[in-house]
Amino acid sequence: MARAIWNGSLSFGLVSVPVELFSATEDKTIHFNQFEAGTSDRIRNRRVNERSGEEVAFEDIVKGYDLGGGEYVIVSPDELEALEPGRTRNIEITDFVDLDTVDPVYYQKSYYLSPKGEQAVRAYGLLRKAMEQSNKAAVATLVMRGKQYLVAVRPEPRALVLQTMYFADEVRDPTVEVPGLPAPDEFSARELQTAKMLVESMASAWEPERYHDTYRERVEELVERKRAGEEVVLEAHRAEPTRVVDLMAALEASVEAARGRGAEKRTAPPETGGARGNRVKASPLSELSKAELYDRATALDVPGRSKMSRDQLEKAVAAAGNGGRRRKAS
Repeated sequence: MARAIWNGSLSFGLVSVPVELFSATEDKTIHFNQFEAGTSDRIRNRRVNERSGEEVAFEDIVKGYDLGGGEYVIVSPDELEALEPGRTRNIEITDFVDLDTVDPVYYQKSYYLSPKGEQAVRAYGLLRKAMEQSNKAAVATLVMRGKQYLVAVRPEPRALVLQTMYFADEVRDPTVEVPGLPAPDEFSARELQTAKMLVESMASAWEPERYHDTYRERVEELVERKRAGEEVVLEAHRAEPTRVVDLMAALEASVEAARGRGAEKRTAPPETGGARGNRVKASPLSELSKAELYDRATALDVPGRSKMSRDQLEKAVAAAGNGGRRRKAS
């Protein structure tokens, strides 16, 4: 069971609900240590004086704010500590806003709030239910680990989710920062209608388990193969050049292809789950990318797949799918 990373109270009006905070997500990025090539010697980072090259003790380090042009304002840890927000164990709700009006670009990291103690369960549940039925999110502030956060608390079917947020001046304006954005009236009615048909033909229910980190799985497989003593030679990925195509022709062809895949799904046999719960769907192999073919090959346990080109993967998957080798159940 996860451990609470913060505890205090969630208050609105004169009501105060004791709560605990838990991380809602888990980072599964694969991390590596650094070694000198050809040795078993770890590489360590040290804090050194840039001028003298001598190592500096942590307690002798101060911070400098860069003014540009090589000029800095030096600030000590004690000066920064004096400016920290006062320690508080209260998430004070200041506003309730329509949930649909909060742009997801403001969200940073998600946490679960849980009631702390039996006496908090009823008030917690009542607040969650009221927010759900009114489609509201609560805006509040939270002090955690010496830092003040703007947060949104929103209702999920079973829990309240707290999300740290960016302040308004931290969110960039795309019309200022992003070049080449199209004007809203640049498209003909035919183009827009065809694009909408493509979107609708590809619509499906949100099933997060359908999506998985194929890169991480390949790295894990590489590590296991090298751990077993296998000498691994991998083909470098070559980016395919972008083709210039007629927009309407591409849209219409995409709609037809999507309709074909939809008909194929309706007549295809049930999906086959891989060892990691991946789903292998019946689609023309010629339309799949190398990465998608590799996923099929992994689910079918095709040997030597990491060394294959795209054409080799397509042939191997086709052969394995016609009564050939299947991955053993785990």
